[in-house]
Amino acid sequence: MSALPNASYSVTLRLHLDPDDAGAVGRLTTAIGDAAGVVVAIDFVDTSGEVLVVDVTANAGDSDHADRIQAAVETLDGVHVHRASDRTFLMHLRGKLEVRSTVPLKTRDDLSMAYTPGVARVCRAIADNPEDARRLTIKGNTVAIVTDGTAVLGLGDIGPEAAMPVMEGKACLFKGFADVDAWPVCLDTKDTEEIIRIVEAIAPVYGGINLEDIAAPKCFEIEERLKESLDIPVFHDDQHGTAIVTLAALHNALRLVGKDLSDLTVAMAGAGAAGVAIAKLLLREGIKDIIVTDRKGILGPHREGLDRSKSWLAENTNRTGMQGEITDALVGADVFVGVSGPNVIEPSDLAVMADDPIVFAMANPDPEVDPVGAGEYAAIVATGRSDYPNQINNVLAFPGIFRGALDARARFITEEMKVAAARAIADVIGPDELRASYIIPSPFDERVAATVAEAVRTAAKADGVATRPA
Repeated sequence: MSALPNASYSVTLRLHLDPDDAGAVGRLTTAIGDAAGVVVAIDFVDTSGEVLVVDVTANAGDSDHADRIQAAVETLDGVHVHRASDRTFLMHLRGKLEVRSTVPLKTRDDLSMAYTPGVARVCRAIADNPEDARRLTIKGNTVAIVTDGTAVLGLGDIGPEAAMPVMEGKACLFKGFADVDAWPVCLDTKDTEEIIRIVEAIAPVYGGINLEDIAAPKCFEIEERLKESLDIPVFHDDQHGTAIVTLAALHNALRLVGKDLSDLTVAMAGAGAAGVAIAKLLLREGIKDIIVTDRKGILGPHREGLDRSKSWLAENTNRTGMQGEITDALVGADVFVGVSGPNVIEPSDLAVMADDPIVFAMANPDPEVDPVGAGEYAAIVATGRSDYPNQINNVLAFPGIFRGALDARARFITEEMKVAAARAIADVIGPDELRASYIIPSPFDERVAATVAEAVRTAAKADGVATRPA
């Protein structure tokens, strides 16, 4: 599947044109179009000199496509490419985060209260009652985004430095969608014990820990042990965020096709962190059966040499003991869930599924099956991409979940809080809005984070894990 032009590969070309050439702009936009680029902006920078200075911004599908667009423009008579800028790299110059003071520092009184000597009074208060740190410091609204850089997006083990742009972006999402302050903590170690110890040591500063892009299976042990040792929420978003939004999308898809969770059979491609979490949450909610596959085929009692997480899947899914590949698992299945890699199946493979099948192909940027082709066989198709309908995106979950957990001063995030978040996301779409191309709200729907936060706060109180005084 060829990549569609999008902003992540947009390029801005600064061009010098002959001011007397009235057709120059038309020729260059035509050339970009002929190269399959999409012109998104034309800005006249300087019209007063001997040359006309124009910035043309175009979206491409990948880096090679961007180069082809530039080459097409360079062939035009009377058009000189002065400079080409990759807009994504420009956005990342000097990083995407900064620290700002929330209090004025303009007078001696300001200094006396914000710092010494007045700050000592606040320090003593916290020493006497450590819980006051949530109220009197950044702890009450700050989350650490912790990674070792071993499973970054679809890039794999690229290390802590290379992981920073992703963690910065995650921090931007926390702030932009839920007003939660978050900070990247990229660790130069892959050792499970060392990661656990470091997070335990830095925990006093933070009101929550968001584990991110840590490879399976060690991510499971890290999360489990930190949940046991810390009194603040620890949430591995690659697992639970994906599972929560998947459940939300499934609730709404089932409303359209008229099926119940308890009647479903799910075929799943992918047995990593997201796959395990999705399977656990769906089974908890009453799914009839799930057939999970990894690179070697269907998981079940017949498989040997499995790690701890895949052993759990082998023991708790595939009730009939099916063997084979993902195409075998699709036979009679109501739902396909993909959290694996690109082009695992062909659209025609979906023909063997049950009536009105639901397809969630979430590998990014290239899904497990071509979404357009899948639409010929499935009643509903969702992906992880923003350029197709029904984007299953973790940003629908984690900002509101942490907002609610921080506001409740929750000690941890329970299964009931996750389910409450999923139902809240689904319910943002009213019955009169629901349709096959709109089963999950947009990340930019301002109702989402607030609705999720309220649902999580309520569930935390009901579960008895909220510690904020009434």
